[in-house]
Amino acid sequence: MFHSFFPNPRAFVLSGTIWALFCVLAWYFVVVDFAQLPAAEEGAPTETSDVWLYSWLGLCYGAFAIFWLVKGRHRWALWSVAGTTAIIFVTWFLVQLDVMINEWFGSFYDLLQQALGEPGSVPAEDYYAQLFTFLRIAMVYITVAVLADFFTSHYVFRWRTAMNEYYTSIWGQVRHIEGASQRIQEDTMKFAAIMESLGSRIVRAVMTLLAFLPILWGLSGQVTEIPFLGAIPQPLVFVAVCWSIFGTGLLALVGVRLPGLEFRNQRVEAAYRKELVLGEDSAARAAPPTLSELFANVRQNYFRLYFNYLYFNVARYCYLQFGVLVPYIALGPTIIAGTVSLGFIQQVVRAYGRVEDSFQFLVNSWTTIVELMSIHKRLAAFEAAIEGRQLSDIEFEVGGGGPAPDIQPAQGPRG
Repeated sequence: MFHSFFPNPRAFVLSGTIWALFCVLAWYFVVVDFAQLPAAEEGAPTETSDVWLYSWLGLCYGAFAIFWLVKGRHRWALWSVAGTTAIIFVTWFLVQLDVMINEWFGSFYDLLQQALGEPGSVPAEDYYAQLFTFLRIAMVYITVAVLADFFTSHYVFRWRTAMNEYYTSIWGQVRHIEGASQRIQEDTMKFAAIMESLGSRIVRAVMTLLAFLPILWGLSGQVTEIPFLGAIPQPLVFVAVCWSIFGTGLLALVGVRLPGLEFRNQRVEAAYRKELVLGEDSAARAAPPTLSELFANVRQNYFRLYFNYLYFNVARYCYLQFGVLVPYIALGPTIIAGTVSLGFIQQVVRAYGRVEDSFQFLVNSWTTIVELMSIHKRLAAFEAAIEGRQLSDIEFEVGGGGPAPDIQPAQGPRG
């Protein structure tokens, strides 16, 4: 799954994580001092030059990509290394645009509050200038997002191509493994499709958290207290982290059985489909009693899956719907005291939502993650059979747990 596309996947991911941490710390503790613009007025806070920020990140991403392009010497390195760094950089740029939109919401709602509070106090040109500012940011965002999605689709299909080339190159060794054709065609296709959406979202979640957490941290300074806990340091950040951890733990607990059920679902579907395919070429196969038994396994597993998703969705929807009220509950004493503006509230709610969504990535993506875990199990078992390694017990289950035939190890190189 990974060795076919990435040069030394473990080292690539580990070095990328360490390098990213180093670059972030170097920016905040060293480089940012050189990037300060002089204050417009005496006593006013200084601002950081965007040119320095973009140049620094471009240098960091470029250095990492060049290092792995030279060291990796992998056939797909141009796509896996340069493509990965490009996707991450563009994702970070989109998050920066989102930060600009968040700042725009604050100033725009303050303008609305002024206009509604004092009729005639806001000139028409100021009002429409604010709308035009949003339009400019939105047009850049839309253009970059569309191009990024287009590139990501090609990137992920190259990943699928790399897996497909490896598996088909050893077809003679793996053709007897249960579901070999499905694992090569359907599982790699699903794996690529899920990685396209899920991979992009997880990178976006991390980038959003890094961008909006400092914003929420700064805004929390104007919130003096929250219900039940009173005055605590950085209350909005505290609430976002605690609520997200609670939701992630809750759904992980109620959804613990779903990956295994999804995996078994693919197995019983594969067994049913395989018998139908064999029946196309042989009248001795796909007899009605056999098909009835195989479809009964499909039915049994689906009904079990539906039941488990029933209580999982009850927990998920209750948590997400109640979560809409959490920032307003936390802001309750501050709003009632009337110490903040409407624009501030909009900035807080939006920044809180971004931070909460980042922390709740597992909550919002749990169903997709379950499917990916199931596909990963199948491909991992496929590769284990190729290498002659011991298969897990679940590989020998069909429907109610009966033995599954035709799982035979085949020797071959690692993929």
